[in-house]
Amino acid sequence: MNTVTAQKKYQGEDVVVIPRQEYEYLIKFKKIKEFSPTLAQKKSLTQAENNFKKRKTLSYNELVQKLGFAN
Repeated sequence: MNTVTAQKKYQGEDVVVIPRQEYEYLIKFKKIKEFSPTLAQKKSLTQAENNFKKRKTLSYNELVQKLGFAN
């Protein structure tokens, strides 16, 4: 096992040591833009969640049948 000595400025703080390959992956992951829904999308999601709670939803097979597509 290798021994690592932390500089004084890091002593007493939480320090994490990870492999370089994992560090580079995390840096690339950080560059991915996060999805920020608009107000309209938030309202639509809330409405969909409420419909789901009230069981006003269709299964995939029910939807296909109502739309008239053949299975």
